[in-house]
Amino acid sequence: MKELSKISLIAADWGTSNLRVWSMDHQGNVINNITNGKGMSSLKPSEFEPYLMSLIGNWLPKQRDAKYPIIICGMAGAKTGWKEAAYLTAPCSPINKEKIIKIETEDKRISVSILPGVMQRSPPDVMRGEETQIAGYLSKNPDFDGIICLPGTHTKWVHISAGEIVSFKTFMTGEIFLSLSEHSILKSSVQSNDFDLTSFLEAFEDIYSNPTLLSAKLFGLRAADLLEHTSTKILKSKLSGYLVGSELAGAKSYWLGQNIVMIGSDNLCILYVKALKKLGLNAAIENTQNVTLNGLKQAFLGMQKL
Repeated sequence: MKELSKISLIAADWGTSNLRVWSMDHQGNVINNITNGKGMSSLKPSEFEPYLMSLIGNWLPKQRDAKYPIIICGMAGAKTGWKEAAYLTAPCSPINKEKIIKIETEDKRISVSILPGVMQRSPPDVMRGEETQIAGYLSKNPDFDGIICLPGTHTKWVHISAGEIVSFKTFMTGEIFLSLSEHSILKSSVQSNDFDLTSFLEAFEDIYSNPTLLSAKLFGLRAADLLEHTSTKILKSKLSGYLVGSELAGAKSYWLGQNIVMIGSDNLCILYVKALKKLGLNAAIENTQNVTLNGLKQAFLGMQKL
């Protein structure tokens, strides 16, 4: 454990299923971190503060005159989270320092702030947490104009121009993959820890050219298992390829002719990059932790200027 006196900010990304927390010094260097805490879905509103303090309490001295600032993005600001932080409305800057909400806490050593998410009225869409990653990327690339894609459970395709979130579209690709893998007739056919890139790309190109056949192609995976005894590795890879192919077909109005940046887990981003390469496009990959921390630090610095 590093010296407590060096901590100047505690930052957190509180998602639906996971919590990541970092303590940082005045230069923004990470001192301590927690990467696998309970997500919003596991907690009641009254449980957020005691749970957070159970994780970081030993980072803080027992007494301190000034409060330690804690800034949080993500689902802690949802209606069922710690306290609701009302959405910003796109088009908008990813962070509005005047809309960051303060939390009254029992523990007087901390001062907690939660960042709002962003909503889009037409067509209806929402994000929480991704806006902070976008802000973090733009803090280092202020002139970026193009598309930021954030692959994950709910993949976001976000149009960025003049430092603002102009519009965005969400695809439930990751959640559909999980549901089909664990709760459908495909369950036994796609259980594998391995992955075959060639099969992924073949399935991607197949469905991208005719996305209306997605449902039929999915059932074909089960048939291939029963009749041809195709390996689970190949069937899992094809399932992923079909779903990503359907997504990219639906997101074409976003990525066509645009600069593209990917923010997400390396393994998932690499799959998207290779799929985009098949369409003649290049995309850069940004480290998720770096952009998240950059975004949280930018929000904190902005609050100090209020």
